[in-house]
Formats: sequence, C-alpha cells, structure tokens
Amino acid sequence: MKVSGFSYIRNGFSYDYPFIESICSALAVCDEFIIAVGNSTDGTREAIEAIGSEKIRIIDTVWDENLREGGKMFAMQANIGLDAIDGDWGFHIQADELIHEDEAQIIRAEMEKYLLDKAVEGIVFDFYHFYGGYDLIGTTRRWHRREVRVIRNSPLIRSYRDSQGFRIYPSVEKYQSGHKGRSLRVAKSRAHIYHYSYARNPISMRKKDSYFHTFWHDDNWLKQNLSKQKEYDYHNIDDLSLFTGTHPESMKTRISKKDWTFTFDRSRAKFSSAKYRFLYFIEKATGWRIGEYRNYRIIRSSI
Repeated sequence: MKVSGFSYIRNGFSYDYPFIESICSALAVCDEFIIAVGNSTDGTREAIEAIGSEKIRIIDTVWDENLREGGKMFAMQANIGLDAIDGDWGFHIQADELIHEDEAQIIRAEMEKYLLDKAVEGIVFDFYHFYGGYDLIGTTRRWHRREVRVIRNSPLIRSYRDSQGFRIYPSVEKYQSGHKGRSLRVAKSRAHIYHYSYARNPISMRKKDSYFHTFWHDDNWLKQNLSKQKEYDYHNIDDLSLFTGTHPESMKTRISKKDWTFTFDRSRAKFSSAKYRFLYFIEKATGWRIGEYRNYRIIRSSI
C-alpha cells in the first residue's frame, strides 16, 4: 500500500499558517507528500525545502487573485496536488490542519483495512476546531463535525467547492461542466484532524480572515462587510468547549510562543438566531445535529 499526501499553500508565513507543522505531522502516514506552492514572497517555498524530507515534492503554481467565485481557487490548488499523486490512497491535509502522532498508525491501519474494500471510497475524520487559542474548541453547527481527508486515487474524485471535502463524478468532463457529482461512500476513522484556523494572534487572524474573503467576494462586498478593526474579535462566537487532550508534537513550539490571551465569556455568546440556539440545545442534550450537512455517506465504522 502506498499513501500519497497532498496539500497547498501560498505565503504561509505572511498569514501565520502552521504549514510546516502540518506537513511534518502528515509525513508520519505518507510515503510521498505533494505540496502545491503558490507564488509566495515570504520564504514559504524555501522553508518547505528546508524540511529536508525526500518524501516531499513541490509543484510551483500561480494563484489568480481575480478568481473570486466561492473559494474555487482553493479547490483548484487541491486538485493540482491530487492529480500528481500515485499512491493507492490520497491523504489531503490543509495548511492549518494536523494529525496527532499518537493516531498516525491508526490512520495507516484503517487504510490497510479498507484497501481491498472497493465500496469504501474514502475515510472521514472527526475534527477538533481550535478557537481563540489552544485550549478551546468550537462545537456548534457553525463548524463541520467531520470531513473526508482520505480518498482513493481516482480521476473521478475531485475537490469540492472550496476544498472542504471531495465528491465523485461520472466523468472528468462532467466535473468540468459543473456537474454536482455525488457524496463519497466512506468509512469513519477513529483518528482526528486538529484544525488551527482560528488559533492565531488576533492581528494575524484579522489579516488572514480578510485575505481569505478575497477569494469569495468582490471589492464592494469586502468594503461593506469586513471589519475595520486591526484585531479579530474572538468574542463574536456562539459557544466553545474546553479541550482536554494533547496537541501534536510538531505544534509544541508554536504553542509555547503564544503571545495573546482570550478568555471565553459564555454570557456574551452570540448565536445567529433563536432557532440555532434551540437546535444547539437539542444537540447537546441528545447528540443529534438536526439537518446536519454531510458531504459523505458513512458505510463503515472503525469504532
């Protein structure tokens, strides 16, 4: 069995992505790692080269900053890496996602288990979404509880929407013409994805958030909707839970350099509506997320 990791990044230092930590964590489960590196100006490419792993292969790309349709640029970059893999499985990890070294062998074992089970087209993982720092995680419906990160190496499986997940299509031509495809049939992993998108210094978080929106919206939208504040307001959140586990080893240095403080005040929780507050109450009481969006169909469980 061969496992091919793939990811993408551009100006990772400028927007404070833990991309080096991400790649290093993934190398534990991958036999090769393909990284599409956009036209960066901050030493991102050089830092990836400096990791010094023979598993890593860099593909140089140029990002079209005029492409502002639904985060499509991210899916395009993911597909560049996907098209370059030659393993039995593709393991996709984004530049702010990590796996824990304690779960690396679990992931490898699950891929071995389902290698010959052709009904399984991918593997879906539960997520830890860190918010405001490294001790709190988002647990409400504003966060996806799980998503597909392992897929079979098939030309018919493509990155979906803004590269959050994947779908399978009748043909490459159908995908290119806008066909919606269908959700993957997947196994549920016992491992987790550690997601650090909202674990940045508030100034870095504001910079990253503003840049991210340029790939979704035009200048008029950005002018009307983006905050003029220099720092990101972490208090604009509905609810959080305490994280009681440990972080991946490759994150330890970054965590030790944390230079900001965020204290969650539940009395300031901001649900988007009374409806979502009620749905969250139901979920906490029963574990059932009513109307949950799932871009996959679980047919096997490793638990």
